Amino acid sequence: MGSVVLGVFDSRDQAERAAQELRNKGFHKDISIVAKDEGGQIEETRMGVGEEGDTAIEGVTTGGALGGLAGLAAGAGALAIPGIGPLVAMGPIAGLLSGAVTGGLAGGLIDWGVPEEKGKHIEEDIKQGKILLTVQGSEPRLNEASEVLRKYGAHDVNIYHK
Repeated sequence: MGSVVLGVFDSRDQAERAAQELRNKGFHKDISIVAKDEGGQIEETRMGVGEEGDTAIEGVTTGGALGGLAGLAAGAGALAIPGIGPLVAMGPIAGLLSGAVTGGLAGGLIDWGVPEEKGKHIEEDIKQGKILLTVQGSEPRLNEASEVLRKYGAHDVNIYHK
């Protein structure tokens, strides 16, 4: 699974702008987003396929898609995580978190090398409506991704190694 950088955003707009810049820098299939689905509903939206691996992230970064979570439905998984409620997960993290349905979000993040206490903190942030954005890759690329996350206001930005 390699290494991953995580950042937590206070607003969907910040996360959307960061995801767009990451996509512009060549991160495509490596981006994951986890956000609480307040209404428990996901509007299904399919975006056209551009470059290889762009289908899901295209939905996230086109037309304010994060605002309504509509774009997350393309390539996203709807999960009910105990203690959090309905979530929308898109990207490589969706498969990881599908196994965390019984262990909570923090339990799924441990598999990415996130310490348990940090995972619990991130889980609490998601419960409060914040957005988790992760990027997988090599160390030099993750340093670049970290800069983008911070530029758009992410906090708790850290690189973890499995």
